[in-house]
Amino acid sequence: MIRVAPQNQITWKGKSEELKETTNEIYLIFALALLTAYLVMAATFNSFVHPFIIILTVPLAVFGGLVFILLLNSSVNIFSQIALIILIGISTKNSILIVDYTNQIRTTGVKIHDALIKACKLIIMTSLSTMIAMLPLVIGNIGPGAGEGSRLAVGSTILGGMIISTFFTLYVTPTMYLALAKNTKRIDAVDIELKKQLN
Repeated sequence: MIRVAPQNQITWKGKSEELKETTNEIYLIFALALLTAYLVMAATFNSFVHPFIIILTVPLAVFGGLVFILLLNSSVNIFSQIALIILIGISTKNSILIVDYTNQIRTTGVKIHDALIKACKLIIMTSLSTMIAMLPLVIGNIGPGAGEGSRLAVGSTILGGMIISTFFTLYVTPTMYLALAKNTKRIDAVDIELKKQLN
């Protein structure tokens, strides 16, 4: 029987230690990022409903990033975790465009359903440009090279997250907007009321 001295212990060192430390902190960073984004959007839209609709796309983006990490045989490391945080910002940007553009179109008197369709056409163009920008990071990793792992981790995470989040955003965000925000006032409702009072 082998006895181990009480003062001896096994510990993490090097890259494994860094990954362990960042993994423990990543959940707090995700939570703070989501909370900050929600509060900023609530102040911008002057509503708590619209930011909630936007935040719903974040889990879809993170899911897409993790799926592509597995498909491209990459790993969850410091670079992919940073890419996931970037992905949160990009995915919320897409939903912000849909909600904000829909609100702007509604001010012209267009029906809410038609406004959502126009906004979704805009989001397809912006998402495609982001996906194309990520292709060199993924394709450029064919064969060994310096920084291959880090480029693949960032590229696959953002590309996969954008593909899946964009596909679902075109369904989730308009559906939730119709369900939760169809009874909300137009963003220019106060201006319209003031003009009526002045006239």
